[in-house]
Amino acid sequence: MARYQRNEAREWARENLVGTVNCTIPSFTGDLKSINEKGIRHDTRLAIEHGFVGTLGVSEVTIALPEYLDFLRVIKDEAGDRMIVVHHASFSTLEQNIEAVRGAEQAGAELVLLSYPPNFYPETEQEIYDYTKAFCDATDLAVMLFPIGLWGFSTRIHPSDIPVRLIRRLIDDCPNIAAIKAEGGYPNVQSVIECQRHFGDEVVISMPMEGELIPLSQIMPIQFSATSYHEYYGPTIPRVFGLLRDGKHDEAADIYWQLHPARKTIAALAPTMHGGNLLNRQAWKFQGWLQGYNGGPLRAPAQRIHDPQMAALRKGLVDAGLQPSMDPFREFFIGRNPA
Repeated sequence: MARYQRNEAREWARENLVGTVNCTIPSFTGDLKSINEKGIRHDTRLAIEHGFVGTLGVSEVTIALPEYLDFLRVIKDEAGDRMIVVHHASFSTLEQNIEAVRGAEQAGAELVLLSYPPNFYPETEQEIYDYTKAFCDATDLAVMLFPIGLWGFSTRIHPSDIPVRLIRRLIDDCPNIAAIKAEGGYPNVQSVIECQRHFGDEVVISMPMEGELIPLSQIMPIQFSATSYHEYYGPTIPRVFGLLRDGKHDEAADIYWQLHPARKTIAALAPTMHGGNLLNRQAWKFQGWLQGYNGGPLRAPAQRIHDPQMAALRKGLVDAGLQPSMDPFREFFIGRNPA
C-alpha cells in the first residue's frame, strides 16, 4: 500500500519524486504462457543498480490484467522501498482502468501514469475533464497527468493536447493529481515551461525526454524525469541528473554531447519504429537489452524490430562510448533469463 493518504499525495510527490524513472516491460516465459518472474526481478535489480528511483510497469503489451498485477507485485517484492513502482493506466476502457488501478494499489504501486484509451474520442475539454476526474476519484494514488500527441486531442481540442485551462480545473478538483508529464505539443518545449510556470508550485513537473531535460535543467528547476526509455543509456541519465541537481552544468553538458550520436539514432529511427501513434515496446525492450536488461519475447500482436534498426541502435551507443552488449541479436528474443 502507498505510504501516504490521498490528501497527502502532492506533499509526498514533492518529497519523493526526485530523480529519474525508467520503464520495465513485462518479460514472458519462452512459451509465452506466463510472465517470467526471473526476468522481471533481473530488470528491477538492474534498474536500482543503475540509479533509477522508480520504474513504470508498462501495460501497453499483450497482457491480461491479472498477469499485469502479478507483474507489478514481482517488481514491488524485488524493489521493496528502494524504488517507486509506477502503474501504467493504459487499459481499454475507463472501467477497466479503474479496476486496474485499484488492483495496482494492492500490488504496491505508489504513482499512476494516466493514459487515455485508443477508442476514447473526446470532442470537448469537458469530456477529457470527466474521464480524468472519474479516474482520479476512483483511486487514492498520486496521479501524473500526461498531455501528449498520442491521444489525438490536438486537432480537436487544443494544439497543446491538454490546455492549461483544463489542467487548472483538474488540479483544483482532483487533489491526488500530483505531477504532470509535460510533453504537450511535442517536440516543442513550451508545454514543460508553461506547466512549470503555472503549476510548478503545486505539483511536480516532469520532463521525460533526456534531450530536453539536460539543457532545460540548466535554466529552470526540474526535479523529476519520468517516464522514458532512459535504460537505453544504462546508468547515464541518473548520473547526469545528479550532476544537474548539483549545479555541475558543464559536466552535464559534456554528457549531453557525448550522447548525441545515440540521440540522433533514436530520432532517425522513430518514423519506422513507432507507427500508428503507438510506441514500439519491442524496440524499447531491445534498447534496454543492449544495456544488460532481460529482453526476451513479447506476445503477438506486437510491433517488430528488424536487423537494420537493431544494428543502428547498437551503433548509436558504440558511437556514444556506452559499450552496449555485442551478443548476437537472436539472443534478445530469448532473453538473459529464459524460463
